[in-house]
Amino acid sequence: MAQDTRTSLKTSWYLLGPAFVAAIAYVDPGNVAANVSAGTKFGYLLLWVVVVANVLAALVQYLSAKLGLVTGRSLPEAIGRRMRRPARLAFWAQAELVAMATDVAEILGGAIALRVLFNLPLLIGGIITGVVSLLLLTVKDRRGQLMFERVITGLLLVIAIGFAASFFVATPPPEGVLSGLVPRFRGTESVLLAAAILGATVMPHAVYLHSGLARDRHGHPDAGARRRHLLRITRWDVALAMTVAGTVNAALLLLAAINLQHHGATASIEGAYAAVHDTLGATIAVLFAIGLLASGLASASVGAYAGAMIMQGLLHWSISMVVRRLITLCPALAILAIGVDPTRTLVLSQVVLSFGIPFAVLPLVRLTSNRELMGSDTNHPATTFFGWAVGAMVSLLNVVLIYLTVTG
Repeated sequence: MAQDTRTSLKTSWYLLGPAFVAAIAYVDPGNVAANVSAGTKFGYLLLWVVVVANVLAALVQYLSAKLGLVTGRSLPEAIGRRMRRPARLAFWAQAELVAMATDVAEILGGAIALRVLFNLPLLIGGIITGVVSLLLLTVKDRRGQLMFERVITGLLLVIAIGFAASFFVATPPPEGVLSGLVPRFRGTESVLLAAAILGATVMPHAVYLHSGLARDRHGHPDAGARRRHLLRITRWDVALAMTVAGTVNAALLLLAAINLQHHGATASIEGAYAAVHDTLGATIAVLFAIGLLASGLASASVGAYAGAMIMQGLLHWSISMVVRRLITLCPALAILAIGVDPTRTLVLSQVVLSFGIPFAVLPLVRLTSNRELMGSDTNHPATTFFGWAVGAMVSLLNVVLIYLTVTG
C-alpha cells in the first residue's frame, strides 16, 4: 500500500506543468508595469486588487483546463464550433487585438530589461527579445510540450527569485500590508491602475491557452477514475502555479510601495530599477532586471503559442508559431521605434487586455456549465455563479473605466 502511495505521488508530480506555463502570463512585463505603477503612486492601496485578481484567475484557469480535459477541445475551438463564420471572424478579431496588446507588453518588457542591464537601445533590445522567444518556441516544436513546460517553469523560478529578492533586504510593515487588503479606490487613476492590474492578472490569452495545454498534455480521458484523478491534479497544478504568480505580483507592488513611494522615483520600471539600486544595492537591482528579462522572454514565447492556438481554433488556420512570432513582433518594434513612453504603454496594454476578459471568461463559464457538453463534470452551481460574477464584475469595471477616462 505504501509503495502504491509513493508511486501515485511521483506520477502526480510528473503530471504538473500546464498551469505553470499559463502562469507565465500572470508575471509578464505588463504585470510588472501595472504593479510598480500602483505601488509607486498609491503605496499599499491596491494590494487587495492583486489578491482578488489572483483568486479570480485561479478559478478561471481551472475551468479552462477542465474544458480541455473533458471535451478534448481548446476554448477557441469550443467557441468557434458554436458560431457562424461572421461571428467567428468578429470574435477572432477582438481576440487577436488582445494578443497584439500582449505581444507589445512582452517585447517592451524584455527591451527595458536589456536597456537597464546592458544599456542597449530599446529597439535593439526588442529585436533580441523577439529572437530569443523564437528560440524558445523551437523547443516546443523539436522537443515537445513536456520539455517546453520544464524550460518555462525554470524561467518562472528565475522571475520569482528576481522580483522577490528585495525582501531579503527590506520587508514591508505589517500594518501597511493589512491596510492594503481593505478594498477601496482613490480617484480615477487608481481605478485605471486597478483595471490594469486586473487585465494583467486575468489574462485572456492564458484562458484560451490553458485548455489546449491541458488537452495536449493529458489527452481526452473518458469519464471515470482517470479523469477524476487528472482533474484533481489539475486543481493542484493551478493552485501551486497561481500561488507563485500571486506572490510575485504582490511582491512587485510591495517593492514599489517600500522603495519608490515618497522617494521621488518615477512610476516606471526603469525608475524602479534605479530606486532599488540606490536603496537596496546593485546585486538586488541586477536580480530585479534579470527577473524582468526572464519575464519578457518566457511570456513572449507563451503569448505566441496562445495566439497560434486562437487562430487555429477560430479560423481553422494552422500557422507555425515561429511565423506568427515574426508577424506579431512588428507592432511592438514599431512602438519602440516611435519612442513612446514604454512603461505607460505597458500599463495601457494591460487596460486593453482587461476589455478582452469578458469575451474569454463568459463563454468559458457557459461552456463548462453545459451538462450536454461536460456530462458529470459540469460546474457546480456555486462555481457557475462565481464564474458569471467574475465576468460581470470585470465588464462593470470596464464601463466605469471608460466613463471616468472620458469625463476625467
